Amino acid sequence: MSATAAARKRGKPASGAGAGAGAGKRRRKADSAGDRGKSKGGGKMNEEISSDSESESLAPRKPEEEEEEELEETAQEKKLRLAKLYLEQLRQQEEEKAEARAFEEDQVAGRLKEDVLEQRGRLQKLVAKEIQAPALADIRVLRGHQLSVTCLVITPDDSAIFSAAKDCTIIKWSVESGRKLRVIPRAKKGAEGKPPGHSSHVLCMAISSDGKYLASGDRSKLILIWEAQSCQHLYTFTGHRDAVSGLAFRRGTHQLYSTSHDRSVKVWNVAENSYVETLFGHQDAVAALDALSRECCVTAGGRDGTVRVWKIPEESQLVFYGHQGSIDCIHLINEEHMVSGADDGSVALWGLSKKRPLALQREAHGLRGEPGLEQPFWISSVAALLNTDLVATGSHSSCVRLWQCGEGFRQLDLLCDIPLVGFINSLKFSSSGDFLVAGVGQEHRLGRWWRIKEARNSVCIIPLRRVPVPPAAGS
Repeated sequence: MSATAAARKRGKPASGAGAGAGAGKRRRKADSAGDRGKSKGGGKMNEEISSDSESESLAPRKPEEEEEEELEETAQEKKLRLAKLYLEQLRQQEEEKAEARAFEEDQVAGRLKEDVLEQRGRLQKLVAKEIQAPALADIRVLRGHQLSVTCLVITPDDSAIFSAAKDCTIIKWSVESGRKLRVIPRAKKGAEGKPPGHSSHVLCMAISSDGKYLASGDRSKLILIWEAQSCQHLYTFTGHRDAVSGLAFRRGTHQLYSTSHDRSVKVWNVAENSYVETLFGHQDAVAALDALSRECCVTAGGRDGTVRVWKIPEESQLVFYGHQGSIDCIHLINEEHMVSGADDGSVALWGLSKKRPLALQREAHGLRGEPGLEQPFWISSVAALLNTDLVATGSHSSCVRLWQCGEGFRQLDLLCDIPLVGFINSLKFSSSGDFLVAGVGQEHRLGRWWRIKEARNSVCIIPLRRVPVPPAAGS
């Protein structure tokens, strides 16, 4: 037995070339086995990958993937789509601009229509039905005058009230706080070098539409002009031969109209401190006067029983008849209609195109006196909310009455009573219509026929609450 065979039989590795060849064979076998394992494993992995790809191809596609595919478009299609989108944006912008223009045109047209109707005297805003009577506790009472309040005015911005009384004083009140802002005291007769003021009963006042000038007239035949803001005296107008009973500024100007118990109407230019002209026509003492923006004014002729419209440029007048008693108060509702009150207890609505009242409410505040001897309550003051259907009247019947003017001012319907004791010598609506101011006294502003002791000489601010009326069914 050879050494090599013996060694192989014993299991020992042979040395030399034979051993190296055996080792190489073993390595090649191991490598080939590894390759076969790899090839088998690789075959399994390839099968798994292919099955995964097949499952992915069979699964439903997500919406995002579909949208991505849909968004794939040519350059020409993209340009067309963008052009359509741009045109749509332009169309929407033009529609919005057209709507805005139409809205503005509607607003402007509505405002112009109101202005035209106002100039023609046909504007009648329907607000009376929305007014609710205030509670007695809501009425604010401002006390400061010692004697009966005779007249009052409200500043155009509704921030202050001027009141005057038989005690010859003028007080400026704050509407918000109710406090006195200024007091123009009584002037003593014959006192020179003292602060100017009235030395007799102040019967009337007026304020310019820009709130710059305040005018006041008294029983001493004088008209005093004040700076409304500071209450500083500016001018004194003389010329009337009896008590000055009515004053009014023409709206938008500083032209002042005045009337007097001397039966005349005078025209003044306050800005230039000048007298213009005098008009005559009434047959008795004139009791009241009012004016708006036209170059004309209206007067209540007292016991001559007439209402007159004075056309200043033409120096002519229109005469109206309708009351049976003395016409003591008058107020313009708009440029073509007015309301007046008389001591026969009647309230009349007038149109400038007719010489007789359009509506006449007799015994507007009821009757007083013993059975069989009843007399109507005198109408001592009237007021109207400009260009609306709301009218207020005052007497000494312990209430202020609110009225609604019917269509065409041909009817006068009672809305409500506001309790207020005393002579209601003056009534004024605020420009906004949010409140009504009443000047209350124990005596009538023009005399001392009665005295109501339980009344307070005061200025009363009456709030007016508006509750929108629901539209009628089917409207």
